[in-house]
Amino acid sequence: MRKSTGIVAALALAGLALTALSSVVAQNKQPFIGLITKTESNPFFVKMKEGASKEAAKLGAKFISAAGKTDGDNAGQVAAIENMVAAGVNTILITPSDAKAIVPAIKKARDAGVQVIALDSPTDPEDAVDALFATNNYQAGVLIGEYAAAVMKGKKPVIATLDLFPGHPVGAQRHNGFLQGFGLPSYEADSNELAKPAEVVCMADTYGDQAKGQTAMENCLQKNPNINLVYTINEPAAAGAYQALKAAGKEKSVIIVSVDGGCEGVRNVDRGVIAATSQQYPLKMAALGVAAGVKYAKSGVKARGYVDTGVTLIAKQPVPGVSSKDVKYGLANCWGN
Repeated sequence: MRKSTGIVAALALAGLALTALSSVVAQNKQPFIGLITKTESNPFFVKMKEGASKEAAKLGAKFISAAGKTDGDNAGQVAAIENMVAAGVNTILITPSDAKAIVPAIKKARDAGVQVIALDSPTDPEDAVDALFATNNYQAGVLIGEYAAAVMKGKKPVIATLDLFPGHPVGAQRHNGFLQGFGLPSYEADSNELAKPAEVVCMADTYGDQAKGQTAMENCLQKNPNINLVYTINEPAAAGAYQALKAAGKEKSVIIVSVDGGCEGVRNVDRGVIAATSQQYPLKMAALGVAAGVKYAKSGVKARGYVDTGVTLIAKQPVPGVSSKDVKYGLANCWGN
């Protein structure tokens, strides 16, 4: 009886040893991280991809990437998730094009043991992913709204908003934050609806694209040629809006504010194309995401919750009462920090 008990104990110890060994092996396998962005053409996502790739190489992780054809291409992102899970990634980093429609595909990936982290854009609901590393987009809007209000003080605003597309959290948060910062009736940060106070005479979707931004601005000017303030979802849309205003001879009489803080966008602040922009930091998002992917592969510990990756107002001309950094700072930190 004692002999039998000893054998059982020895087998149990051997089993524990094998389990521990397999756990160590699993935890020390090479991390395999996938990044899925909204598009491959937007400079913001181009830089995010570059940053993620460099960070993965630095930390010894295998890295692959994919993107939708255009902002809003949910089917392309779903296919990318499925392909990455099949390829054996441990972590997927994603900037969701459609905050709601992407959720079922993300759930399948998480059910398969893949950590999924949203970068830049939240899902709807936000907890459909393990974590979110992103700008506070509502605050980004508030900053440029406050700046515009200070510059426009004493002048009646006639506003055009060149937005993303309906229902997207990032587009709604920046739009509504801008109106809140300006001091106009708006929605809170948790709403995906776009507020439209009387001062907003034209709203148009640009999908964050320069050509669409130019067309949107042309259409808004036809609707109301007295527009004197333009909010844009990002700097490519702002560049398009400026081209339309310049063609109409109105580039000197209309203020444009935007969000991104990319290198070309900051240069456009210096040139007077954009009055002010809220700078965000995709390289920081990418680096945090890759680091979380490496940690998960090696320890089994997932990232949790929301991490604010920061936002800074960049303006060539500071205004009283609104905190901002100058162009030199913006260029030194564009996309990075």
